[in-house]
Amino acid sequence: MHDKNTNMDSTMPFTIRDNKDVAMKKILTEVYNALVEKGYDPLNQIVGYILSEDPGYITNHKNARSLIHKVDRDELLQAMVKNYLNS
Repeated sequence: MHDKNTNMDSTMPFTIRDNKDVAMKKILTEVYNALVEKGYDPLNQIVGYILSEDPGYITNHKNARSLIHKVDRDELLQAMVKNYLNS
């Protein structure tokens, strides 16, 4: 799909970082919602997981524990600090 205004000779940048950030946000949102549904304080549970890497902080409800393993903790922390400093 081409935009009429796009020059075919120009190169569009492709950033994997943005795609990773979107994927991390989607996973964290799903984990957050699963924790809320089970009655946990999602912020405390996610922080506990990030600090300890103990999956016991994350519920199995809606496959949240499996999902959280797809997120690299170092990349998550970098994204969180970047977001904090940019807001």
